[in-house]
Amino acid sequence: MISYLCKKFFILLTSLFLVATMTFVLMHIIPGDPFTEEKAVPEEILKAMYKHYGLDQPWYVQYGHYLKGIATFDLGPSFKYQGRSVTEIITEGFPVSFILGAEALLLAFGLGTIAGSIAALKHMKWQDNLVMILAVLGISVPSFILATFLQYLFAMQWDLLPVARWGSFAHTILPALALAALPTAFIARLMRSGLVEILQQDYILTAKAKGLSKFEIIFRHALRNALLPIVTYLGPLATAVLTGSFAVEKIFGIPGLGQWFVMSITNRDYTVIMGTTVFYSALLLLCVFASEFLYTLIDPRIQRSDKRVRA
Repeated sequence: MISYLCKKFFILLTSLFLVATMTFVLMHIIPGDPFTEEKAVPEEILKAMYKHYGLDQPWYVQYGHYLKGIATFDLGPSFKYQGRSVTEIITEGFPVSFILGAEALLLAFGLGTIAGSIAALKHMKWQDNLVMILAVLGISVPSFILATFLQYLFAMQWDLLPVARWGSFAHTILPALALAALPTAFIARLMRSGLVEILQQDYILTAKAKGLSKFEIIFRHALRNALLPIVTYLGPLATAVLTGSFAVEKIFGIPGLGQWFVMSITNRDYTVIMGTTVFYSALLLLCVFASEFLYTLIDPRIQRSDKRVRA
């Protein structure tokens, strides 16, 4: 287990290094400048600003400072927000995005697993058809469209929930539902297809022949194996929910990290762009690492197959 996890962690660090390097290169080759906008800036002021932020130094010196900053969690100052560092912006915005994303993930996993199980147990019946229709709608409708519809229906028409802003648990319900729709649909489809296939396996038929109850067959034998594809999907899903919250946060006026990322692109705030990109990449890689760890706990055969491949 330890050697397997160490190998995966080394791959994680290598991937993060490549992402950080590519982000640095792209930020330096794209046209434009964070200090030159519509209004012309005198050349003396530009030179002073470049010197202040270290942009007058050779690229390899800037690259070294950039990697050192990532290693020490010091991502530098913002070019547009005086007195604010990138680390402070992430520390301020990410907890809000995390709360919203965690709520959406819990909704997606719970609702998707239950809906997929119902569809599998009622295969080819109206319950199965209903779940699949809802899953197609969840995949087809973009989150920002669904967010606007939920605002109009539950906030404006029925006045049941706040229309926007951030403050109480009630403010999180509509944006969490908008974010949870797509992953719920994917999880329901994965759960249904996996459980339908597993219920036809020989060991399930043997369990039925032994007289085990339907509850025991489902929860002790079938459900564990059906959850394996979902656990694999949870890693990318967690980051997809967080990064997908950019538009939803904007619609609901939520002060999460998404709004800082969008504004940094508009303002060409390179340090914020690079810092948030590396942060989200590290988050994605950690989520994938965690999902693989859970996968090996659920199915230890993964470690044994990995050893056989190396042999």
